[in-house]
Amino acid sequence: MERNRILLGDNLDLMAGIEDESIQLVYADPPFNTGRRQARRSVRTIADEEGDRTGFGGRRYRTESSGESSYADVFDDFAAFLEPRLREVHRLLDPAGTLYLHIDYREAHYVKVILDGIFGRDCFLNEIIWAYDYGGKSKRRWPAKHDTILVYVKDPDRYYFDSEEVDREPYMAPGLVTPEKAAKGKLPTDVWWHTIVPTNGSEKTGYPTQKPEGILRRIVTASSRPGDLCLDPFCGSGTLGAVCRELGRDYVLIDENPEAIEVTRGRLGEG
Repeated sequence: MERNRILLGDNLDLMAGIEDESIQLVYADPPFNTGRRQARRSVRTIADEEGDRTGFGGRRYRTESSGESSYADVFDDFAAFLEPRLREVHRLLDPAGTLYLHIDYREAHYVKVILDGIFGRDCFLNEIIWAYDYGGKSKRRWPAKHDTILVYVKDPDRYYFDSEEVDREPYMAPGLVTPEKAAKGKLPTDVWWHTIVPTNGSEKTGYPTQKPEGILRRIVTASSRPGDLCLDPFCGSGTLGAVCRELGRDYVLIDENPEAIEVTRGRLGEG
């Protein structure tokens, strides 16, 4: 399998051409089956004395649209769509490999039953909760402010996990541990507090549902080594590829949306 590739097409067909047990890490972020079209409009600001906005020091700017990315996020039978793709992922994973499946809270319990059937319940490693704070504030229920990442390993006796290389977090009560431990920080738990991609951040691509590099960096660092091959079958804006390139891993990125492939190639300097 040629490495560091960005492929346009149906991931079920394209994964069929990848060798058995050749992938160390799979991060999959499939459409969440929200029943609506996901879209995001990108804008840029340009200095203009006749512009419609006033910035710092009274400077005038105008805004221009730089495009819109979108995809349909609706399936008549989400399980029927996802299950064969998860079976392919299982075939591709190295015996020491790991799957991180990023899924919406509305689908997580259904998908976990599917994964238990494919991988086996003893191969379930973690349910990671990515908690953030943005979006609407419902007054009729507790506002939903998290995604779920289900983690399964190919072999519960052989999987790779490097807790020493993972980024550390500050202790909530540093006075209760030694100064050395407080300085080092603690290993993250299965609840990850991390902001979304900042609107004006350098990694922002404008692609809808783009995930922050910090989340992928933690995943890649923990469950792969330099030189390992990682796969994202729903690559979207290419965050896994960007992180793999930074950390010395190889990647295969797949998406059937030409807009996603265009964004990814531009982000990785291949377009």
